[in-house]
Amino acid sequence: MEDLNGKAALVTGASGGIGAAVARKLHAAGVSVGLLSRRGSDLGLDGALGISCDVTDRAAVARATADVVERFGRLDIAVANAGVGMYGPFLELAPEHLEAMIDVNLKGTLYTAAAALPHLVASGAGDWVTLASVAGVNAFPGEAVYNASKFGQVGFTRALDMEFTERGVRCSNVCPGGVGTDFAIGTGRESGDPQLEAMMTPDEVADVVMFVLTRPRRLRIMTTTFRPVSEGSFG
Repeated sequence: MEDLNGKAALVTGASGGIGAAVARKLHAAGVSVGLLSRRGSDLGLDGALGISCDVTDRAAVARATADVVERFGRLDIAVANAGVGMYGPFLELAPEHLEAMIDVNLKGTLYTAAAALPHLVASGAGDWVTLASVAGVNAFPGEAVYNASKFGQVGFTRALDMEFTERGVRCSNVCPGGVGTDFAIGTGRESGDPQLEAMMTPDEVADVVMFVLTRPRRLRIMTTTFRPVSEGSFG
């Protein structure tokens, strides 16, 4: 099992939900954590660095990543978690919702990778982790654009795995099913839905991220999918 103590990480979308859960578990493992989010919260974690950052702004992501490296002197782990979801029939989807999902989920991931990967290579033992979704490997009705953004994330990170493994960077897709957060409601779903109570918790997803990060360096996990038992079967 890989010891993470003393490493440095950045997590996008880190002010709540899965991102906050990942940040807390990294911090507990002795990792110095830079938390990128629109709110710029440091979650009250001692020594953490909270940075206000919109992942759709490539220059802002580059500046925030540089700030993390300047603060901690290194970057070993990057977790691209920022995301948005809007649901409903494709022809009824508001144009701004289409743009938001492509900009945040896909472009935001690419911008984070562009800023973080040079530092992950320099660390000699870096990890790039994308919080994608089972919607990145399976299509669902009412989620066409969300599917497109998440399939893009998965394909992008699989390509990075081929490109960066020999440079010392492991590139992994973590693809959970339903998680009971505000994100799960998104636009087009309602709070109070009993299905939300049967979903996974952010901490359960964060445990899988930590599993990926703590595998011995001779092992890499390219894409892992998992979902609650309550969710039906699909291809």
